Amino acid sequence: MHIHILGICGTFMGGVAQLAVASGHKVTGCDANVYPPMSDQLRSAGVDLIEGFGVDQLALKPDCFVVGNAISRGNPLLEAILDQGLNYVSGPQWLAENVLQGRWVLGVAGTHGKTTTASMLAWILEDANMEPGFLIGGVPLNFGVSARLGGTPFFVIEADEYDTAFCDKRSKFVHYRPRTAVLNNLEFDHADIFADLEAIETQFHHLVRTLPATGLIVSNAAEASLERVLQRGCWTPVERFNDASSYRVEGDDASGSLILFGPAGEIGCASWGLSGDHNRANACAALLAARHVGVPFDKGLEALSHFINVKRRMEIRGEVRGITVYDDFAHHPTAIATTVAGLRRKVGAARILAVLEPRSNTMKLGTMKSQLPASLAEVDVTFCYAGNLGWDAHEALSPMGECAVVEEDLDRLVAKIVAAAQPGDQVLVMSNGGFGGIHTKLLEALAL
Repeated sequence: MHIHILGICGTFMGGVAQLAVASGHKVTGCDANVYPPMSDQLRSAGVDLIEGFGVDQLALKPDCFVVGNAISRGNPLLEAILDQGLNYVSGPQWLAENVLQGRWVLGVAGTHGKTTTASMLAWILEDANMEPGFLIGGVPLNFGVSARLGGTPFFVIEADEYDTAFCDKRSKFVHYRPRTAVLNNLEFDHADIFADLEAIETQFHHLVRTLPATGLIVSNAAEASLERVLQRGCWTPVERFNDASSYRVEGDDASGSLILFGPAGEIGCASWGLSGDHNRANACAALLAARHVGVPFDKGLEALSHFINVKRRMEIRGEVRGITVYDDFAHHPTAIATTVAGLRRKVGAARILAVLEPRSNTMKLGTMKSQLPASLAEVDVTFCYAGNLGWDAHEALSPMGECAVVEEDLDRLVAKIVAAAQPGDQVLVMSNGGFGGIHTKLLEALAL
């Protein structure tokens, strides 16, 4: 089959392309901006890439056009496909029908932690010689790639609640039909497509309705929203974590300890390099999901002791003059707060300089702006990039007083961070985008 992918350079659609190639299909694709690292990955996989969405691409005559969810009505190539009645399908649907069909799918859903938990789960299975396939919205450093077909029926997928495509406004994850599902957490997000939390809970219940009675739901007992989802109707066994009466993981950031507890007490322990209660919860969910496919807890804990993390999750980008620069994907107030809390416990009294780009659609709308000061409470100084925002970042961060610096010019922001930084500081950069290459700019400026 020859497929032509619209919006191919996104993490998800790029992963679909690589899985399609590995499955023996011919793949071509296009995007508005074809650039590394995804363009390099795709070209090395043998995918021909086209810049833009020109109607002349119809001449490729693929068997099917696969349309990414970044493609909207009005896109010239999409409009031509519709006008001529050509065969098209969404990315999640193509994936479900051509890659996931007949496999044991382990889906990881939740507002936060999907990428990290899915990466942990895939690594636990890999360490147990189960050769899983996976499609993850980031690059697990243990693997070095975001997608792999795998050599067994097991397939780990990051189950995203964002909508599927212009023609299908259901969440992506309803297509995946997992046998093992992790429900990590659930709160309001994606204000551009969801009216409120209840609307997202409905989508999560649609996911729950697709699970078989012989499957397993691993659910965070600390999340009232997930309990509401399950109370709507559940036909699958549920194992809960983050509950004193069931499963939980405790530990210490300074020592890197990881201790798994179950209903009868301590089960086992390990040492690892991650920090934060959120990552310990992620680990607990991954251990329970892996056990469902046959990996004992002791083997899972051993695997986590060798888990490196995911690119752009508290990734150290460099250290200059005793100043450490981190890159993290956190872009929702809850994720920001948990990331900061984990770093604070790890570095103790050292100063933390937070550098924030409110870039997600939800953040650009200003829906979460009032929560930002509280999420940054453990930070010593916050530097916020306010370029292209539709709301007043100065006003939103005013409760922080002089501890908040807002700048609309990226170079001036870098200069202010460099002027404030001192040896021993931890500079935590948080954005769900490239942030204009700020990490490299900071390290170069600090070295002068």
